[in-house]
Amino acid sequence: MPKRSFSDVEFKEGSNSGSCEMNEVMSSTITKDEEYDIAIVGGGMVGLALACRLSSMPLTKELSVAIIDSNPALKSRVHFKKDEVPHPRVSTLTPATISFFKEVGAWEYIEQHRHAYFDQMQVWDYSGLGYTRYHARDVGKEYLGCVVENMVLCDALLSCLQVLFFSYPVQPMGDSSRVASSGNTIEPTHNGSSVKLCLSNGKNLYAKLVVGADGAKSHVREMAGLKTTGWNYPQNAVICTVEHSVENHCAWQRFLPSGPIALLPIGDKFSNIVWTMTPEESSTHKSMTRDAFVEAVNYALDYGYSSHPQSSFLDEFVHRISSLSGYGTASMAEHFQVPLKVTDLVSERMTFPLSLRHALEYASKRVVLVGDAAHVVHPLAGQGVNLGFGDAAALSEVIDEGLRVGADIGELSLLKRYERERQAANLTMMAVLDGFQKAYLMDFAPLNFLRAVAFHGAQFITPLKRNIVSYAMGEQKWPLFT
Repeated sequence: MPKRSFSDVEFKEGSNSGSCEMNEVMSSTITKDEEYDIAIVGGGMVGLALACRLSSMPLTKELSVAIIDSNPALKSRVHFKKDEVPHPRVSTLTPATISFFKEVGAWEYIEQHRHAYFDQMQVWDYSGLGYTRYHARDVGKEYLGCVVENMVLCDALLSCLQVLFFSYPVQPMGDSSRVASSGNTIEPTHNGSSVKLCLSNGKNLYAKLVVGADGAKSHVREMAGLKTTGWNYPQNAVICTVEHSVENHCAWQRFLPSGPIALLPIGDKFSNIVWTMTPEESSTHKSMTRDAFVEAVNYALDYGYSSHPQSSFLDEFVHRISSLSGYGTASMAEHFQVPLKVTDLVSERMTFPLSLRHALEYASKRVVLVGDAAHVVHPLAGQGVNLGFGDAAALSEVIDEGLRVGADIGELSLLKRYERERQAANLTMMAVLDGFQKAYLMDFAPLNFLRAVAFHGAQFITPLKRNIVSYAMGEQKWPLFT
């Protein structure tokens, strides 16, 4: 029977020797010098999703897997109360990601808790020159996505692992002492068949493959010598939970001079705000009174900066071209809608800086990166975690294919297949998001007109709208006309 264990440890670089070490917070079923097929460093959403997927496939479920993380939530499930206010940290899951969760058996747990499907989305900008409304029916679907609290996602994946992994006893916290391995990279064994991870209590864990799922500041990536490229945006994101007088069923996004603001349904009468702005503005908005913040949100989503987009000569022009070409969309007659008014701020306001980072390589021998350890994107369109879940799905498939032909799961040539597939997909999405982000930070009259043309084209031209929606839903590999 394969071993599947949780070791709640922190993976960090030693301060003196520059070596790889783990500061143990809790120990579980790992005993001294145990060997595993796969060690997943990072028990967040993507790391847990990978573990679920590996445990749900016929061949990979026979592998022994250890999850290494200091997250205390791994000890037990969270008990949610129906009347609790949703947490500000949420994820917008695409239909492709939802299918992944259903395949591994985790979606049934999400459906037991608060979540919000949405079948419509409206996007517009501060100029008042154009807007686009998307509807699931444009691509013959029931919904465009589903918004779920991150805590619910993690709990669902843990619940799934309790079934797939049978049990994972956790010992109480004990005294720890630091033990470092030699060198400044993850240490291979003498015969190269595995790598050694050193725990702070003197125990060693050996694995044929180490998966870095430990986030944007990945120690696994650093220790494996995998370089990154990217930049910091001159922006922060402010996130919070707000309330309406009625339930919201639409995702709203408006591009403002300092960045987009998104209003996402989260269930009941609650919505989630993701508001991108300068660091100075984020500090101001975080410290202002609750009533003032609510007023600022409604101003940004409704009448601020310009009037609502109205019918214009551009509408008539694009409508006529679309009709003559036979490419008119059934939803082209949908008019601009004013977003639901926010009535109250019901959670704390959280801020975090925005950046773009991408690993030049996702893999080295016996080490591979997934999720934010491999790529960090702008939160525009909420695609970041979906890219991570795509990594988990692709890596599990590559490992499964390797097992079918008797390959070593840590062999670089096998891991490079995963890298090629995911780098192409991730870089494309990153380029799209970065392009949108930069285009809307420029207030230039000709560019404003071109943006309006793009909005109207997406609103009235069926093939274009279908491609945009399908790509955003994760059901199309490339953004346009594939």
